This record gives sequence, structure tokens and C-alpha cells, in this order.
Amino acid sequence: MAIFTEKGHGAPESEAGLSIIGAGMRVEGDIVAEGVVKIEGTVVGTVRAGRQVLVAKGGEVEGDVITKEAIIGGEVRGSVRAEERIEIQAASVVHGDLASRRLQVQEGGEINGVVRMGEGALEKEPEHTGSR
Repeated sequence: MAIFTEKGHGAPESEAGLSIIGAGMRVEGDIVAEGVVKIEGTVVGTVRAGRQVLVAKGGEVEGDVITKEAIIGGEVRGSVRAEERIEIQAASVVHGDLASRRLQVQEGGEINGVVRMGEGALEKEPEHTGSR
């Protein structure tokens, strides 16, 4: 039985990995990842992910979120910029501006900021919120 199989030369076929900031964990500084970043604890700094940022219920970000898809279930104090979509789940709070092609807000989700949507939403860089 082979543990590793060769699929060809170059980069592996699997997608970029999952990075988790666990409950009770506090990270001070910017986070940059190619795949998915799941935040169950607290991050003080900018979070950039190539694929997705998931702020779980109870998770907090004190800084900007920049990604392809953002799912907010906790609290963000900063701007959220997502190339494809932003989902604001029930009982979550965003204190900052949102910019994305698509936006879904569940009942009970709270946004305190300017919302820009559509194809041109990401053209203008957001002004720094200064929430750090």
C-alpha cells in the first residue's frame, strides 16, 4: 500500500491548508495565509487569506479582513473586503466598512459601516479604520 502517490511534477493537487486560531488564543500581528483562516479566538491585526476567512461565533478580529470569501459569525472591528462574497451570520457584529461583489446578511447580523457591493466595489481602497 502506497502512502504517497505521484500525481505529476510541481505543486501538489490539494488546495492550500486550513489555519485555526483556537478559542482562548490571542494573536497580535498580521496573519497571511494562502488557504482558509478560521478564527475562534482573538486576532489583533490584519487577516489576509487567499481563499476564505471564517470568524467563528465567539471569535474576534481587531483589524481588517481581506480575502476571497468572508464568513463572519463573531465580531470584526475593521473593514471586510472579499472578492467574491461576504456572509454576516445571525448574532455577529461588524464595526467597519464592507466591500464585495455579493453580500448575505442573516437576520440578527449587525453592520455598522458603509457597504459597497457589485463589480466596482473593490476598486477603491478603504480608508484605514484606526481601530487598533
